Amino acid sequence: MLSTANYAGLPSAAALQRLAQSLAVLDAINSPDWEYRYYSYNPHWAPGEAVLEMRDGEGDEMLVLFRSEGCVINGFLHEYEQPTKAQVTRGLPEAFDSFVFEEPVNSLGTTFCLWYTPAHGWQRGVVENEDDGSEELLYIFDNDPATYAEWATDYYLDETDRRPLTAAAVAPIYHHEVLTKAMVLALNEELEDWVALAAELQEIGYPYDFS
Repeated sequence: MLSTANYAGLPSAAALQRLAQSLAVLDAINSPDWEYRYYSYNPHWAPGEAVLEMRDGEGDEMLVLFRSEGCVINGFLHEYEQPTKAQVTRGLPEAFDSFVFEEPVNSLGTTFCLWYTPAHGWQRGVVENEDDGSEELLYIFDNDPATYAEWATDYYLDETDRRPLTAAAVAPIYHHEVLTKAMVLALNEELEDWVALAAELQEIGYPYDFS
């Protein structure tokens, strides 16, 4: 499973950014109410920067920054002891300094940190305790539609009458196919507000055709 001890299988920055968009689209479909979503994507975090945010509502959060230089993952799990930040970020490229050491990450905290540059691929700083909970947040980045389908079925569909999600319904969005109403209804047959969803897709930068 992906973790700070086993990170070679993480996608490249470009592939991870596409996956970030896909996760945000899938969550927008499964949870029209933004407040209850797990994954969201902000392509306008700052000039030249985009961010994927994961929050579970119980204190765990993950922020992934995308820049032209690559990307950096900051994870925080409230039940795990925070290591020395200077250690887990040792070797961090200067391009990511302001993100990792300023707000909101500074106040959020850092349980683990990984970064990617085209020249060196994925790297990490000094990890003194590999039991840092990173696998609890990084597993979704395996690029397997079945992983999201299983997780979202448990998270969004518990105590509802909706059909369980399938990998086949998730896969087209992982592949960035143009989103159609049929694809949306295969994921959430109860979705009704197409105007709101279209606006969110425009914000995320994901292609769609609801005609």
